Amino acid sequence: MTPLQTPLNEDLRVFLAVARKASFVAAANALGMSPAYVTKRVTTLERTLGVTLLHRTTRRVTVTDQGERVMARAQRILDDLNELVEELGVTRQAPRGTLHLCCSFGFGRQVVAPVIADLARHHPDLQLRLDLFDRLVDITAEGYDLDVRVGDVIPQHLIARPLAANRRILCASPAYLQRAGTPRSLADLAGHDCLVIKERDHPFGVWSLRSARHGEQSAKVSGPLSSNNGEVVARWAVEGHGIFLRSMWNVAPLLASGTLVQVLPEWSQEANIWAVYPPRLDGSAKVRICVEWLQQAMRGLGQAGAPAASG
Repeated sequence: MTPLQTPLNEDLRVFLAVARKASFVAAANALGMSPAYVTKRVTTLERTLGVTLLHRTTRRVTVTDQGERVMARAQRILDDLNELVEELGVTRQAPRGTLHLCCSFGFGRQVVAPVIADLARHHPDLQLRLDLFDRLVDITAEGYDLDVRVGDVIPQHLIARPLAANRRILCASPAYLQRAGTPRSLADLAGHDCLVIKERDHPFGVWSLRSARHGEQSAKVSGPLSSNNGEVVARWAVEGHGIFLRSMWNVAPLLASGTLVQVLPEWSQEANIWAVYPPRLDGSAKVRICVEWLQQAMRGLGQAGAPAASG
């Protein structure tokens, strides 16, 4: 009887990526590998274990019952290995391993990307990967270690560490307000051109705002222009096309220069900045170091401002 071979950790990692993406091509892109290599690794793993892990069709890939069992075990095996590597790294005072982060487009590009580049320079044994999205990411299902999230909608089963205080405020250019008038109440927004952004944490076209006097209220807004990109909408606002709702960190320089004016200053929307990660990584040294680095870099972000971005 031929003894059962031990699967390679690389094969387990590749299989997890294919199972989560439900696609060999998408997994290959995410891993930076060729589809042929990804297919070979999964086939090798199936041969090693003697079971079919994936059902393949021309349209999609689905996980078999045996594959579901292997997924759960594979994640634990890789987590244990990463924990061992980290423990050894701690004894050398140098964190090691791969950390897979995600964030919204603009905030990730303008703020998070330079911060983690600096982190990588100071910790050369860390491999950092940053993916940017215009949607909320299920970090558990999609295999991410850390989500840098703008907004306070966070699932209870995830761990959230505060990075910076932030709120979204209403703004417009002086030229627009001179032409269209300044709204005096939340209800007045219905009569204005509002520049709507598809945020990751709020429904499209509905602005939920809070004031000390009136509590929380929602305003359904519309206008001739909308986008899922904050840089585009900020440009439209500067050009005088309407009122928009943006993060304080994002618009502070434009307010300070007089390029934009705050509208209805009594109203704002909490949108604090968080580091969000799954409970399995609560004791991770590399996550802890990354979170501390982000906290230090983002100190005073809402007051100092930053270039226009999405988030």
